Amino acid sequence: MYRMNFYESTCLRCQQTVYQVDRVGPLKDFSFFHSGCFKCAACGTKLTLKTYLNSQLSQEDKEVYCSSHVPKSGPGHLDGHAVGIRSALNVPRSSPVVNEQIRGSGRAGTFDAEALNIRSHLSNGHSSPAAGHAHAEASTAVGGGASEFGRFDASALHIAHALRATELQKAYHKAREKPIDYYLDKDEQTRLEMKHRKEEDDLYRKFARQREEEDKRMKDEIREEWEKELEQLTSRFEREIRGRGRRTDERVLTLKMQQERDDLEKNMTLRRDKRKESLTRKLLEHERAATAALVEKQSREMLELINEKRSEYMMAESLYLDEPDGMLAESVPYPGTPPAACPPAVPKFQLYQDPIEFADIDQIAISVAQEDQKTFTDLVRQLVGRCGSDVEKARTIFRWITVKNLNTMTFDEDTRGDTPMGLLRGIKHGTESYHVLFKRLCSYAGLHCVVIKGYSKSAGYQPGVRFEDNRFRNSWNAVYVAGAWRFVQCNWGARHLVNAKEVPARAKSDALRYEYDDHYFLTDPREFIYEFFPLQQEWQLLKNPISLTDFEELPFVRSLFFRYGLYFPDRNTKAVMLTDSTGAATVRIAMPAHMQSTLIFHYNLKFFDSDGDTYDSVSLKRFVMQSVVGNIVAFRVHAPRSGTLLLDIFANAVTPREYLTGEPMKFKSVCKFRIACDELQTVMVPLPDCASGEWGPTKATRLFGLIPVTHQDALVFAGRELELQFRMSRPLSDFMATLHKNGVEEKKLGRYVAYAVAGDLVTFTVSFPEEGQYGLDVYTREGLSTEGEKHLLTHCCKYLINSSKRN
Repeated sequence: MYRMNFYESTCLRCQQTVYQVDRVGPLKDFSFFHSGCFKCAACGTKLTLKTYLNSQLSQEDKEVYCSSHVPKSGPGHLDGHAVGIRSALNVPRSSPVVNEQIRGSGRAGTFDAEALNIRSHLSNGHSSPAAGHAHAEASTAVGGGASEFGRFDASALHIAHALRATELQKAYHKAREKPIDYYLDKDEQTRLEMKHRKEEDDLYRKFARQREEEDKRMKDEIREEWEKELEQLTSRFEREIRGRGRRTDERVLTLKMQQERDDLEKNMTLRRDKRKESLTRKLLEHERAATAALVEKQSREMLELINEKRSEYMMAESLYLDEPDGMLAESVPYPGTPPAACPPAVPKFQLYQDPIEFADIDQIAISVAQEDQKTFTDLVRQLVGRCGSDVEKARTIFRWITVKNLNTMTFDEDTRGDTPMGLLRGIKHGTESYHVLFKRLCSYAGLHCVVIKGYSKSAGYQPGVRFEDNRFRNSWNAVYVAGAWRFVQCNWGARHLVNAKEVPARAKSDALRYEYDDHYFLTDPREFIYEFFPLQQEWQLLKNPISLTDFEELPFVRSLFFRYGLYFPDRNTKAVMLTDSTGAATVRIAMPAHMQSTLIFHYNLKFFDSDGDTYDSVSLKRFVMQSVVGNIVAFRVHAPRSGTLLLDIFANAVTPREYLTGEPMKFKSVCKFRIACDELQTVMVPLPDCASGEWGPTKATRLFGLIPVTHQDALVFAGRELELQFRMSRPLSDFMATLHKNGVEEKKLGRYVAYAVAGDLVTFTVSFPEEGQYGLDVYTREGLSTEGEKHLLTHCCKYLINSSKRN
């Protein structure tokens, strides 16, 4: 097929030559438009490559239309728009926590958007020339140049339930298992624990002896060095005295020697402290390794005991109870030996969709955490005594650790191993950590658990940092539940964020709120890999493992990113985003349908190295344009100069009512990016000084029910006058608009903006005193509240307007 030369193209609308700097296209029929001509042929509304539509009646009609005026098929003719495929695709999922766009199914034979031939309807009826190549790379994980994090798949189209109908046999059955009391006597388990306690006592006594011996050896070395240095200083002083011979010189030399002696003593003290710190760190590393090895051995012995007794019990009678509906549960006994590491067959949301499902189990953990136990046997039996599945057992242990908040516990110096707090003496001495304790408790509950070592994007990490040393080494767990290995990160799951100032001093302990991060319990591998990289490849639990370089290049996301169901629609989204020749780079984040009406985003931009957030006394925030179109929020960054910037993106889920109260909103970081501008060929001026937040009318519709009639995009091209019109879907009492332009005082522009209300239509009329770029802020408020008070005027939306006689 003939393709016209892009550099010799003509505008379909005016038939004049289209130059590259002012060109829109090629469209799917390889037609081009001037940016000023790319308007609806019927109403003149400015269009974009995302919002334009072609006629459905005739393929010969190459004109472009807005959604309100596009010629559509008549009755009896079915096409993608007539059957409402787009609305069907946007039906909210049944689970508010699913993020299959990140997880991906990864199963052979699944269908995705390309296979169903509905990709075009996802993008308003048009596709890019490269769209046909996308399907060839479907169903691959990160790595090998075929990263699928964030691409659309069957789950993103909300048809996963139908497509998984053939895989029901893989789903997790919550088989009810008999409690441990039925097949293992408590005294027998306690006897093994006491044997282990004795081994642990011997190990800690060995630690104490080693510390004493090393401390004595170090002190002896320091004393020998001090005596040698002091002897040399004294000898030198005596030689100088004999050489001088006069009394006045002797007094001067004595003072000099005393000063040198004091300096030497300070130096020796610093040298001793530094050496002691190094020795303590070395001993602690050795002790942690020895403790982990002992826990590994003891956990294996405890599991062997439990499996032996459980097998004997199963020989006598069935271990599983009937399901509530009378159907016998699938008899899949818990494995006696740890299975090999392999990806789980089903995602986390098929195990549970909301943490509220564990409300009773969590309450048990919270109650047990209020008391002390003398043995691990007592502790674990209190935790798992009423648990009927391995998932519930792992859950209650996870919640006990996150509630106990071991990092803030205080221990008496004389804590002995046979006291209640002696259970946690490893935490006190620093030889045992969350993941080692979790493994130990899992063994007492009969669960296989491993400690995994690797790298993590933890505190202090910034996008693009290379893992070249031990700064970001970390450890976490994988526990075998629901027929598969699943990740648990107790340390990151423990989030005790309750504000102590808000809790009355006389408040009862059961009135306190225990906050934690559920994301780190049974986390899906495709989400976990964004933050954790194991040293052993098989413990990625991915069908297609990634390299360390791939891990470094993955976007730096936080758990909130997944809790909101966010994903990256662009496959080239990386931790370090490179700018083009104009200094621009765009980060795009997609929201699930059920979150579009509640999520609000914010951002912060600063220089990567200096943390400065201004350039020529102008806030760097004015070099970012945030906009929302459909389910995509975009952050377009224009670097003011060459160098590196840090873009931090925040989000919060709020209702319109919460927003209208005017109360401050707390945003939390969901992801960070490094914006690298190697060379800047275009000088970028800051955006007009408007209110912070997103540009465009989407916010007005989402929060105020104010529907744009004339301008749906954030960017508006206008002449010397502009008319913006909205339709109110609910009553709004007052309006206000302010105009902004760089270098011009806001007060001087106030008389150029006016508005009028006629019925449910609100019209803003703007006349521009001169050509240039303007920002228009729109404010409004609802009628009287239920208490008869007026709401405050609240920012509604804003537009970026380019005024020119040519428009």
